[in-house]
Amino acid sequence: MSHDHDDRPQLTAAQAEAALRPPGGRNGGDLVVETLQGLGATTVFGLPGQHALGMFDALRRSSLSYVGLRVENNAGFAADAYGRITGEVAPLLLSTGPGALTSLAALQEAAAASAPVLAISSQVPTAGLGGGRHGYLHELRDQKASVRDIVKSVHTVRTASQIPSAIAAAWESALTAPHGPVWVEIPQDVLLAETVLPVVSALDATPRELYPRPELTLVAAHLLSDAERPVIIAGGGVVRSDAAGKLRALAEKLDAPVVTTFGGKGAFPWEHPLSLRSWLEDRYTTDFLESADVLLVVGSGLGELSSNYHTFAPRGRVIQIEADAGKLESNHPALGIHSDAREALADLLDAVEPREDATAAGRVRELLERVHDRIAAQDLTLEQQVLASVRAALPDTAPSFWDMTILAYWAWSAFDARHPNTMHSAQGAGGLGYGFPAAIGAAAADRTRPVLAVSGDGGAMYSIAELATARQYDLPVTWLIVDDGGYGILREYMTGAFGEATATELSRPDFVALAESFGVPAVRTSPESLAADLGKALAAPGPSVVVLPALLRMFEPTHL
Repeated sequence: MSHDHDDRPQLTAAQAEAALRPPGGRNGGDLVVETLQGLGATTVFGLPGQHALGMFDALRRSSLSYVGLRVENNAGFAADAYGRITGEVAPLLLSTGPGALTSLAALQEAAAASAPVLAISSQVPTAGLGGGRHGYLHELRDQKASVRDIVKSVHTVRTASQIPSAIAAAWESALTAPHGPVWVEIPQDVLLAETVLPVVSALDATPRELYPRPELTLVAAHLLSDAERPVIIAGGGVVRSDAAGKLRALAEKLDAPVVTTFGGKGAFPWEHPLSLRSWLEDRYTTDFLESADVLLVVGSGLGELSSNYHTFAPRGRVIQIEADAGKLESNHPALGIHSDAREALADLLDAVEPREDATAAGRVRELLERVHDRIAAQDLTLEQQVLASVRAALPDTAPSFWDMTILAYWAWSAFDARHPNTMHSAQGAGGLGYGFPAAIGAAAADRTRPVLAVSGDGGAMYSIAELATARQYDLPVTWLIVDDGGYGILREYMTGAFGEATATELSRPDFVALAESFGVPAVRTSPESLAADLGKALAAPGPSVVVLPALLRMFEPTHL
């Protein structure tokens, strides 16, 4: 039996010499940062804590760029956005117990949005592992049990020699489709102990490719080629796998209309003749999708928001391409194809026969006119004006990050994300506080273009401390805060359900004065001056805040 050694990591002569004479003064923390550098990381996020100091001390002996946020959950949101924007693994350095637990809501969002976050947490000393109650600071009976339901994989280290392998395995897991957050935890004493192990230099953590089974591609291509009214639903998987070009080519080859989910914003050109846009919370759109004789769903599980709150009931054949096996046919019977969206679309593009449908573009125009007329009948001029002003001010290629606020709910359906992978929100897990720290993560990934964050006043208070972070690192982030004096969407939900709202009204600060106290320029604007004020803020270097006092309303739901 022969073995091929060509693909094994190889050492250069200099690396071999260095391996035999490792430098002194290194510890387990150095092995962490050396491994991250060896895998290709350039930027790490996090917050120091007592048990994690070995990792943070090692940062100064590395070439890694560190972005420190003020709250672990916000650091997790920043890492999430960095992973979404770059498609690369975003390391997140955390301390034990409260530090680790405070990151969990951000990791839930990363899991829902398939963002490759590598959380590396410290642990109590090795003697405290295994459930013994030693009374260490931050001690939990089983820390990893708290994260196991959220992340893709958990990796526990007990000795220094395990550090490179554990981090490399986690890295590979994070980047294997579907992307997602992973967890590594390392005891304090392992991080602090001096090591004579050689510098980490030769690593391979290439993610496993997820290809579609060819017999399923053949059947799907046959169904689509012979369809009379094919329609495509494009989800976040198209964006995550960088497959927007292949999606467009397939839609045009099939003359198939395309709707993008809220997580798939930008996956298909908004103004394309086949674009149904994103009006998924609209009964006219739901009816249109139901009338398809073949519905191709790419990179979406057709969850609550993507199915008009589970009122969508397709009558034709459904083909579902999804990298997360747990989402295949979880809501509707389908020809389930377990695959990365890019690989499956490439194979389908080769396999389908071209078809022409002279009525497709006309049916799309008719649908969009009906949606427009429904919204126009509801006296929502202010809301549409505000959203149009944001679109006018924001450069086409600038990323935007939206918190769970009424303007974001509008943007899911009505905002033209002019390029793939530029519009992101917290709709995966639905937690508050995402917008601004996520924008910080995106700005850390690329300082050459402005980044927009959009929050309500309630969500803004979750992450107000990160104004200090944006100022400290001088990041080009503009924060639009729509101030309506409460949790606006919850106010609407409660009033609709119970006739009046409870626990939704908020006392809030003077956001302009508060931003200025951090050294961040701020302006109070109006709907009429929003486009100009926002454009000016986005064009200026460094962070800025624009506050819009406005009471926005949602359009009428059609799922009730």
